[in-house]
Amino acid sequence: MLAKTVISLGLWLQFAAGQNAPERGPQPSVSNSEGDLLFLLDSSGSVSYYEFSKVKEFIWDLLRPFTFGPKDVQTSIIHISTTPTMEFPFDRYLSSGTVQQAIRDTRQLMGDTNTGQALSYAKEKFFSDGAGARPDVPKVLVWVTDGFSTDDISEPMRLLKDMGVTVFIVSTGRGNYLELSAAASQPPEKHLHFVDVDDLPIITKELRDAILDVIQANRLHAVDITSSSFRLTWPQLLSQETGYYTLEYAPAGDLARKRTTQVSGAHTSLTLSNLAPETAYEVVLIPESNIHYFPPQATRVTTLPEEITPAQVFISESGPHSFQVSWAPTLDSVMGYQILYGPLPGNSAKLLEVDGKKNSTVVENLAPNTTYLVTVTAVYNSGKERSLSAKACTQEEGSKVRHLRFEDMGPNTLKASWDAADGKVLGYRVRCRRQTGPSSVLSVSPQVHSVLLTDLPSGTTNKVCVKPVYKNQAGKGLCRLVHMQPGELGCGEESWGALVKGKTA
Repeated sequence: MLAKTVISLGLWLQFAAGQNAPERGPQPSVSNSEGDLLFLLDSSGSVSYYEFSKVKEFIWDLLRPFTFGPKDVQTSIIHISTTPTMEFPFDRYLSSGTVQQAIRDTRQLMGDTNTGQALSYAKEKFFSDGAGARPDVPKVLVWVTDGFSTDDISEPMRLLKDMGVTVFIVSTGRGNYLELSAAASQPPEKHLHFVDVDDLPIITKELRDAILDVIQANRLHAVDITSSSFRLTWPQLLSQETGYYTLEYAPAGDLARKRTTQVSGAHTSLTLSNLAPETAYEVVLIPESNIHYFPPQATRVTTLPEEITPAQVFISESGPHSFQVSWAPTLDSVMGYQILYGPLPGNSAKLLEVDGKKNSTVVENLAPNTTYLVTVTAVYNSGKERSLSAKACTQEEGSKVRHLRFEDMGPNTLKASWDAADGKVLGYRVRCRRQTGPSSVLSVSPQVHSVLLTDLPSGTTNKVCVKPVYKNQAGKGLCRLVHMQPGELGCGEESWGALVKGKTA
């Protein structure tokens, strides 16, 4: 391993130029799919602006690879609020660019969480020509919820499913598992997800694949697309005894290079390999039957750009003196990685070397409460190099709220108090997620160590969290579940985020 080296500011800036944030890896486009995809979006006052924005990002990430059009996928959004509202009809935006812009332009309505009304409204729009819905195509509903509803959802949800709608539910809060598992399509392990709003990207691919199982057209199509291969699948038309399939494929720009292969009638898939990267291929499947005539099926498949690494850089497990750097993907063609890191602003950096089979390392002996620029460089066996940078922040030492406690101040009212966090605190952020009614977020100055929380009805369980805020990032917070009972207060202490993630935020 190379010794840690100090290099000049000029060379450091050259390494980092133009690479201030991780890039998304390439995603294959999804074609040969047809369906109306409706998102039921909680736009009520129980959702914070931050949560609403994260859910919009999640919706676009989920839709990004789809092909939109009157014979492909169409999508729409219905707001859950006091009165349900359709953001745009299914047939208004029929390209990736216009769908993305429409999602960006979607604004939160606030109001009550009348999910039952929104479901009844969705049932009308799913089968309405005026809303741009199409007959005889699969219908999919994706309901993103924080777990609360002020009206009944069971009956309108049952009617939707009875009409053939496949229901997926994503709960970002403390939703009732039994209620939501009954509402989702069966089995719940495929159609119901519980995830923190910050971790929505974790389920994106799994949910997209499950949606594809519903809307994938029953004809020749490609899956598992890479830079050099893809797998073709098709419906079972023949058998071993009744015939065979002929497959013809060629680059769309050079059909004279057509290649042909044959497989028995028992096959319903075939992987084509040794293909050129970032190239469109025309593919034709010809069923050769000795009993019936089946027309040929055709599709066009585009391979991905040549796979490179690092395509993504992640910073995690940040502490006052260390953080973990991870990257993806890991490729056999990489000999090793160089991790270059240094403080911002600053005129020096240090270098670590990591084996090419690893995808993470821990950077140690760092200064607390400091921003670092981290550059991961992959060194290929061919001598080629590829770099990607990300910013990382170490935490303030002792940056945790301690001893969160409560005092009964009268009907439906509590006083939340806490001990000061260490370091140069800029303030505190107090969040109260009510079992009934909207959530609230209060920001107070560093000298203030208590707030009054109101509108906490008797018999409800509410979650109260306090986080210190520092110059570069928020510190570790502390949460308590508070159960409101007449004449007494019951609290169960837990670390920040443990209700969902089981770890400190």
